[in-house]
Amino acid sequence: MNINIVTDWNVVIKSQREKQYWSNLENIVDQSYRDGIVFPKAENIFRCFNYFNISETKVVLIGQDPYPTPGDACGLSFSVERNNNLPHSLQNIFMELRNDLNVVRINGDLSDWAKQGVLLLNSALTFSKDQPNFLKLWEPFTKEIIQYIDTNVNGIVFILWGNFAKSFIPLIKNNQSYIISSGHPSFAASHKQFFNTKPFSKTNNILEKLHKSIIKW
Repeated sequence: MNINIVTDWNVVIKSQREKQYWSNLENIVDQSYRDGIVFPKAENIFRCFNYFNISETKVVLIGQDPYPTPGDACGLSFSVERNNNLPHSLQNIFMELRNDLNVVRINGDLSDWAKQGVLLLNSALTFSKDQPNFLKLWEPFTKEIIQYIDTNVNGIVFILWGNFAKSFIPLIKNNQSYIISSGHPSFAASHKQFFNTKPFSKTNNILEKLHKSIIKW
């Protein structure tokens, strides 16, 4: 895997090469790109780490795995390329954004969030229909990143939607970290657990309390 990161996340990500899990992960991911169709493009695997340095992190929004529809996955959780049709989960996110802050979005490219210090981190950084175990393969990496942020940066807001994202809650031990959790936006059965939870205003209220600039969602 090409770790093409221009921020100081580069050191943290490259340090993972020394971990026991890395060799197996890298071999399977590289082989998957050679043998089949994998999302996102290989150069975008670590894209979410390219927008700000570690100390500038404000929010960590954890997704599950990249979108499976060709052209949608872009290396940022829940985001799609500009002018793409909105996946169902992103439609629901924007509905909640409108209900919460009266902000109307039609553009699914969330890179403007990333530029403000929102780490749009998928639990698995790659997806392939031929490799159903990517979530498990990437899990050690995701845990390392969450623990690193929680340990090294104070005042982080972790937004966790759905049971898989909530499974990371035990890793967040810093008493200066904040957790906002709810149901996942993509599941019809959990709409009552996602809508009206107001994650965007809650996040900005926390950032204001910490004397940080709020996110322009």
